[in-house]
Amino acid sequence: MSRKRKELPLLQNIEITDVAAEGNAIARVDQLVVFIPYGAPGDVADIKIDRKKHSYAEAHIERLVVPSEIRVEPRCEHFGVCGGCRWQHLPYEFQIAAKQRQVRDALDRIAKVEYPEISPILGSENIYGYRNKMEYTFSNKSWLTFEQMRSGEEFPDRDAAGFHISGAFDKVLDIRNCHLQDDLGNRIRLFVKEFCKTNGYPFYDLRNQQGFIRTLMIRIASTGQVMVVVVVGEDNPERVSALMKAIEEKFPEITSLQYVVNLKVNDTIADQEVVLWSGIPYIEEEMEGLKFRVGPKSFYQTNSHQAYTLYKVARDFAELTGDELVYDLYTGTGTIANFVSRKASKVIGIEYVEDAIRDARINSEANGISNTEFFAGDMKDVLTDEFIAQYGRPDVMIVDPPRAGMHGDVVEVIMNARPRRIVYVSCNPATQARDLQLLDPLYRIDAVQPVDMFPHTHHVENVVKLTLR
Repeated sequence: MSRKRKELPLLQNIEITDVAAEGNAIARVDQLVVFIPYGAPGDVADIKIDRKKHSYAEAHIERLVVPSEIRVEPRCEHFGVCGGCRWQHLPYEFQIAAKQRQVRDALDRIAKVEYPEISPILGSENIYGYRNKMEYTFSNKSWLTFEQMRSGEEFPDRDAAGFHISGAFDKVLDIRNCHLQDDLGNRIRLFVKEFCKTNGYPFYDLRNQQGFIRTLMIRIASTGQVMVVVVVGEDNPERVSALMKAIEEKFPEITSLQYVVNLKVNDTIADQEVVLWSGIPYIEEEMEGLKFRVGPKSFYQTNSHQAYTLYKVARDFAELTGDELVYDLYTGTGTIANFVSRKASKVIGIEYVEDAIRDARINSEANGISNTEFFAGDMKDVLTDEFIAQYGRPDVMIVDPPRAGMHGDVVEVIMNARPRRIVYVSCNPATQARDLQLLDPLYRIDAVQPVDMFPHTHHVENVVKLTLR
């Protein structure tokens, strides 16, 4: 006999006091910390506990009794369901102040090292339409909201083009209008959706792994160039040809139109052939006269304007005079390496993804840069004491690792190499703080500069300048 699940309580008139981990708001009930999505400090609400642990709980707002005075009206009609922009209801000034606190808290609680006053966060000039890249999923099982399910209505048409719902891999929220990219992105997505529906092309069944239209990637560069990559789940040349011709005719502004036939289980196209339908196989971003080619598999910071701000901070922190050997770890497509190369003697970039390294070399060649050299491989395997002995001891290291931070072996090699300066660019202040603690015996923190790349989310980039003691 199965045990009946215990009903968790509804707590009334609870005051929300702050924002915290993963963009959730927090309230304190007796000794319990409660994490609540879409709350605002100053809200008084009835909250329903969804999950309870020993020291914390997760809940949702059942009824907003007294809205906070700082609340603003979210622009997006999908706010509260989509989950992508969890802070749209908070003023932008509050958002960046919260991100500044996030950086400080990570340094205090995790790094526990001395650091100077943190520079004021550099906010984004554009808080909507700032993303240069969006990826959409097509599904034959659209997510139904609680209101739709409670209505008792039948929803026979479940085809959707939008975003995955967190925790439900086979459910996709149908998006009518996303404000994160130029509206051209919305028009392309809606056209592809309507064309496939009109022509009876089946939307992908994520659970059974079958169907035609699968995903859509749209890149719109700061230069105005546009890349569209259509991913299909059937090897059906006739349907592919009809769809690609229709997109090409409807949107002549697309400068790079490509497609992928992906017959495997996961959505990643890193190991798939990308076929060029029309235009050129890349788009270009531009900074200070340098052009950076971005292909369908390339990583490039998704906020072009703020990427320039971020890279200028990194270059300033490096304090280059023209004589330095610079190592750029986790170089990606070599954007930072090429950006700082004019002020360095030589820049060596290392990156795990071979395609990215190929792009990095192309970017150097296209810009007439001859003082860069790039290597592909796992960082802990490439960056060894032997590598440094062969290619030279760096004067400056710029590191920009993924969210997980640096592997312990990489930190050890950096410590052995003892560059005069380290510029640590991070998209995760928590793992950055952990690594700063490891570096602390040899390096002091001389400057800290947060940069907001992602308005309406809790994510923040942080740049730290370290100097050899």
